[in-house]
Amino acid sequence: MFGASLAGQPIAASWATENSADAVFSPSGPDAERYGAAQGFPVPDSALARQQGNPYQPKYRVGAFSHFDEIYPTRLIKRAAMPSMYKRTSVDFRYRFQEKQSSLSEYLSRNPVTGLLIAKDDQILFEHYQYGRTDRNRLISQSMVKSIMGMLIGIAVSNGAIISVDDSAQTYVPGLKGSEYGRTPIRDLLHMSSGVDFGEERDGGRDLSRLWRDMISPSWFSKKGTVKSIAQFNQRIAPSGTRYYYASIEADVLGLVLHGAVNKSASSYLQERVWEPIGAEADAMWLLDAEGFEVAHFGFNAVLRDYARLGRLLAHDGAWQGKQIIPAQWMIDATTVRPSDAYLLPGKAMAPQPFGYGYLLWLLPGQRRQFAMVGDWGQRVIVDPVSKMVLVQTALETVPEVWRLWSSVVEEFG
Repeated sequence: MFGASLAGQPIAASWATENSADAVFSPSGPDAERYGAAQGFPVPDSALARQQGNPYQPKYRVGAFSHFDEIYPTRLIKRAAMPSMYKRTSVDFRYRFQEKQSSLSEYLSRNPVTGLLIAKDDQILFEHYQYGRTDRNRLISQSMVKSIMGMLIGIAVSNGAIISVDDSAQTYVPGLKGSEYGRTPIRDLLHMSSGVDFGEERDGGRDLSRLWRDMISPSWFSKKGTVKSIAQFNQRIAPSGTRYYYASIEADVLGLVLHGAVNKSASSYLQERVWEPIGAEADAMWLLDAEGFEVAHFGFNAVLRDYARLGRLLAHDGAWQGKQIIPAQWMIDATTVRPSDAYLLPGKAMAPQPFGYGYLLWLLPGQRRQFAMVGDWGQRVIVDPVSKMVLVQTALETVPEVWRLWSSVVEEFG
């Protein structure tokens, strides 16, 4: 329950920055030497980053995940002219983990988390940074950006730029005409159920590496361009809309659909339709491919509180202070499973994992509608619309404990 502030209990020495209020900043974190503390958490140069690729050697992760726009070309999403404000409420919160009582500070002491923020609607209950990161660092989304692309598709549908999610991708991307991805309905791309063969989770991520090489980091012998880089994956191994199979490329197809439908960059559309209306407090950056298109499956970078604003927008089913930014029905469709799509249900889509899949959002198990933006290596924005609870985490490794923490937070404050 509400009580003494945890902000006064940092793991290590902490300091405040201007306008940071009760956020806590720790110069170290668990296993800090592994993550480059002795070298000042170095940022790899562009050549080294391209050679190593994501997720980089551990000693470079803190630097790369918080300075990505210094390594790769990105496009600016300008902060809002009038940032929205968060209130703060101090909390004293403990939960059970491995049959013992645990605190938030203990959670941070054992998990390689760069930032953790818990909010209930417009009130921040907890905000803490590790490894020398602060509330001014733009932290990488990893695959959470896929969910942002899903939001933008929903807005484009509501504005009539996209007529229907039953339209095929080639309706808006003539360059994909006749290809398997071109023939795939937008709904099935949102569900990652195209049925097109893309071997992201086998052979060491061979196809994802190939897509990165051809679309994002082409060499002198490989200059396919965005459309051809996608269209080369052209073997259908299942009927569209019949099985879930995680494939990052499907978000990239949707990125092309969005661009073709609205005739502007995804960054411009996001800034106009979302970033400005929700009062984002800081500039964001979005990774560009070799042709200047935003990479829809990876590479968005924002400060923690702006990720929390996105979570709050989703918690209100697309409304912000009385204004509907994303259609409410879209949010319901994006976070529930139709009877005809039972293969997407929690416990089925990702079995043996318990999660389901909506429109580029992970669906949590249980009777209560909860969902998450999920990125590799521990990036999470988890949302409970009933209580308006939001948890934002950025990290250096996958942190399974976050789900236990989340369920306890909702039980306590929801």
